[in-house]
Amino acid sequence: MSKRPLRVMADTNVLISGVIFPRAAYEFLRHALRGDFVLVLSKQILAEVHRWMQNKATSLQRAAMEIFLEEGSYKVVPDPSAEEVNRNAALVRDPKDVPVALAALKAGVDFLVSNDLDLIAQDETTALLRRRLSPMSVGTFLREVMGWSPEELEAIRHRTWEEVEE
Repeated sequence: MSKRPLRVMADTNVLISGVIFPRAAYEFLRHALRGDFVLVLSKQILAEVHRWMQNKATSLQRAAMEIFLEEGSYKVVPDPSAEEVNRNAALVRDPKDVPVALAALKAGVDFLVSNDLDLIAQDETTALLRRRLSPMSVGTFLREVMGWSPEELEAIRHRTWEEVEE
């Protein structure tokens, strides 16, 4: 019997950081491209990425994101309804993050990866979410799930694009 593949939802900030900086989020995206897990994205996350591409991204960043979105393999899941969001307002401390957390829960992902403290804080503000899902930072995901060592993470902490190209 085969084991179900790991399913991981990435928040918007992970996708954007992954094309801006060649650091942890970039490596997360590389793992996704290699198929090391099933990347799950909600419609809201994709809409936020497209807004960023139109309004803030440089032409190189936009091109990199377009390549990732076109060539990458990911599952798109629906957003929760407004009623669901209202009923679950206490799920995380920032109401703007409730749709992402709910989409992750409804999709049955194993992990929600974000660098947004409103989603990954280890306190009472995320207790409801953490009872049903493991939200974590990109670095923690790389270390605890993908098996990166602290030394490997430190080596990329301040890495530049020039160092990647070498």
